[in-house]
Amino acid sequence: MNDNLTATSKFLSYVLRHHPESIGLTLDTNGWVDVDILLQQAAQHNRPISREFLQQVVEQNSKKRFTLSEDGSQIRAAQGHSTAQVNLSFTPVTPPEILYHGTASQFRDSILAQGLRAGSRHHVHLSADIATAKQVGARHGKPIVFQINTAAMLVAGYEFYLSDNQVWLTNHVPPEYLSEMA
Repeated sequence: MNDNLTATSKFLSYVLRHHPESIGLTLDTNGWVDVDILLQQAAQHNRPISREFLQQVVEQNSKKRFTLSEDGSQIRAAQGHSTAQVNLSFTPVTPPEILYHGTASQFRDSILAQGLRAGSRHHVHLSADIATAKQVGARHGKPIVFQINTAAMLVAGYEFYLSDNQVWLTNHVPPEYLSEMA
């Protein structure tokens, strides 16, 4: 992704996941906003985006962070919201027996003591493969990867969800279901 695509993707993540009010947007409870309103508000805040470029950002984002409605009139972030006004309704699904979570090594002790918590987001984000988990962890410093025993969590009654962009989600992972990978 080129620099302009990356910058626009980061801007859209900020607005559609965390602070829609920063450009005067209101998301519906499922996180959707009208594309025309988004483009208008972005332009009013010195972030002009054409409809064609928005489409390019959505299509070329390797993590598939954004979803356009079938008719292309609305857009939302696939997951990762911290704003209270959005409550994506996911259907529980059965995950693989093992999932992974990548983070910076500085969070190791806290995670081992408290488990994985959603923090300001609605869910804990998990990966289906080690490589993705390492990549996620590397964004915040020296990465470490935890393996999650999702099979045992299912037996204990925990629920898992799969977002549109194939990120596994759950509400909390207690420490007894975690093991640090070497």
